Amino acid sequence: MTARILVVDDVLPNLKLLEARLTAEYFDVRTATSGAEALRICEESPCDLVLLDAMMPGMDGFEVCRRLKASPRTQHIPVIMVTALDQASDRVRGLEAGADDFLTKPVNDLALVTRVKSLVRLKMLTDELHMRLVTTPEFQREDAGERSGAHGRLLVVDDRPSSAERIVNFLTREHQVVTEPGPQEALFRAAEEDFDLVIASISLADFDALRLCSQLRSLDRTRAVPILLVTEPEDSTRLLRGLELGVNDYVVRPIDRNELLARVRTQIRRKRFADRLRDTVQTSMEMALTDPLTGLHNRRYLESHLASLVGQALARDRELSVFMIDIDHFKAINDTHGHDAGDDVLREFARRIRKNVRGIDIACRFGGEEFVVAMPDTDPALARAVAERLRISVASEPFLVAGGSRAIPVTVSVGLAALERAGDAPDRMLKRADSALYAAKREGRNRVVSAAA
Repeated sequence: MTARILVVDDVLPNLKLLEARLTAEYFDVRTATSGAEALRICEESPCDLVLLDAMMPGMDGFEVCRRLKASPRTQHIPVIMVTALDQASDRVRGLEAGADDFLTKPVNDLALVTRVKSLVRLKMLTDELHMRLVTTPEFQREDAGERSGAHGRLLVVDDRPSSAERIVNFLTREHQVVTEPGPQEALFRAAEEDFDLVIASISLADFDALRLCSQLRSLDRTRAVPILLVTEPEDSTRLLRGLELGVNDYVVRPIDRNELLARVRTQIRRKRFADRLRDTVQTSMEMALTDPLTGLHNRRYLESHLASLVGQALARDRELSVFMIDIDHFKAINDTHGHDAGDDVLREFARRIRKNVRGIDIACRFGGEEFVVAMPDTDPALARAVAERLRISVASEPFLVAGGSRAIPVTVSVGLAALERAGDAPDRMLKRADSALYAAKREGRNRVVSAAA
């Protein structure tokens, strides 16, 4: 899908020039000539990025940016401020209003396209996840550190002691700062420790700083850590290359303290938001495949993974065994001791299953008081021994419920099935295990029965 860019400028020639440059890069460009019109467009149909003139009559770009970042509907739209002002104080003012970046008039074509592509790429990476999670109450809650971008852990890579010391002095009031003059040592530290931001000098003496940036982006452990380059005024070509490699932001020497602090806060806020997105998605995925009461995998997980296990076993001529377990007289436990006690029994039974099976085995709550264990590379004799061990583990020690105030004797019945060579299938294996389970119940419960070969 083509990214949608909103260009906002009250001077028509400027507006048309920026529109033409971005249209040539195949962006879907919309335009607005006032702050009020820009806010209306963003509220009605959110864009992927706003290119916003700082100086406009009525409502200036700083106020527009503040309002965009204050609205839940538009706060995650990246904003690039375009201004004729080139003072650090103006950049800081824009960053504090929530702007993600700055371009100074006359706008350099390469800088414009590179910055726009970088921010659009970042937004598109998080958009789908964000849309799925914004309604989650846990996701909506933010702590003060996340909102402010304060109290980060930063790694400064600079082989000039005076320069590194100056950066550290600027940042230590708000952040914990670690310095590492050697780029290879810095890469190892970044991979082994947790940092919220890497600040790297583009002017390292005996090493290409852009190679370090590329290495940071290539490692799983550091791929999501933002990078801020400290550049020289004459390093614009290498800076643009750095942005293409995945550098998130930069400051130009001589460094203004307030600008550096503002840019660091912005990057830390962004990282914490992205981290929370990833963590929430991971939790959601786990919840979708995990039984919330017992913590074991659920039936959906079993159905998807058992098919894979069967296919692999048939293809490699390996063994595979499955056993289905039912807690004996579970309804009577609920009726006699209550459903809370029944839940305690299910949780304790899941704990005993985990204690008696291997890490490579798949243990699932199939539904109600029924459980399934799938054991790859396991022949029927070994599977039966494991099932017997589990059965004895359950029967030999009563289950404590109601905070340990009551002990309930529990037994289980187990039906065992092994993979058959002639084109077996997961549903047929489970059906054989289920039939063996019912045979165990008919024969008096508290026993293991193997399916007929």
